[in-house]
Amino acid sequence: MGSQVPLEGRGRDSGPLFSGVAPEIIEDTLIHLATENEQYLSELPEQAGCFKETRIVEFIFLLSEKWHLDQSTRYQAVELLERFLIKQVEQMCDDRGSTKGSSQGQRSSWSSVRDQITNTFVLRLVSCVQLASKLSLHYSRVTSDTALTFLQSLKYSYTKQELLESELAVLNTLHFHINVSTPLAYVELLLEVLGYNGCLLPAKPLHKMCVQLLDLCYLTKETIYDTLLKVAIENSTPSKLQIAKFLTVKEDFMLLAVGVISTGVFILSPGHWEQAVEHLNCITGITPQSILEFSYAVVRRIVGCSTPEQHRGTKSPQNRIPPQK
Repeated sequence: MGSQVPLEGRGRDSGPLFSGVAPEIIEDTLIHLATENEQYLSELPEQAGCFKETRIVEFIFLLSEKWHLDQSTRYQAVELLERFLIKQVEQMCDDRGSTKGSSQGQRSSWSSVRDQITNTFVLRLVSCVQLASKLSLHYSRVTSDTALTFLQSLKYSYTKQELLESELAVLNTLHFHINVSTPLAYVELLLEVLGYNGCLLPAKPLHKMCVQLLDLCYLTKETIYDTLLKVAIENSTPSKLQIAKFLTVKEDFMLLAVGVISTGVFILSPGHWEQAVEHLNCITGITPQSILEFSYAVVRRIVGCSTPEQHRGTKSPQNRIPPQK
């Protein structure tokens, strides 16, 4: 991110997404999010992303929809579950680390860890959705009765006490640090900054499109980031080292938000795409090349193997900016 966040006067867009927030507050919040993101990436565990499989994300999204939860809650629940399970695995492995033995014993130990996670997985998932709902200021919380009714529909016979203990287990494992910014927070803040910087875009339709694209990125994460990696290294067979180093890219919320907005602009208002990329580069410091590569990966996922060469007379993202050597 650059050392200065440019915030000019608000453009006269007839339909801004947000309003009434002072530029100083937006700038401070953007700096806070960027710092939070950088700190998370600097401490990224090796298992990051392991518990964001499509079927897990889809389960949480569908459950959030069933319970009429807001958009940010479902992303918050996915991130909570991921962070909790990683911490849980680390703690279990540490507890068993002092009893080193044969390879057979280690396999048995890991099997025990896996079984313990599997046996309580759905309960912990529901608890993460419950906790995420309690962080929302605009929507009803998921009550214990609602959660128990759902679990019973899946033939689980948990009690209210066990449900409460499950929430406490998640809270204790994460040291009560559960209010973490989601990629949607980055998207919405960047849209606000774009508005203040005079980048005239269809705010409400763009926000809706960005949410849909963010859902897509969560549900098809492996496919999109696999394409992004191969495009970035210009090689269809990345090495294990390249895959390992790419983990920070896959977990970069700022890059995800910028890529989602760029793709949304390309779909809805291609004539403003280059301007939007320039603004996003200025705001975040993410290079135009990285932004266009992310947009290309997402558009490729949407349309299949080939991307549109022209969209209302506009070239596809992959062809808009020459590669930077």
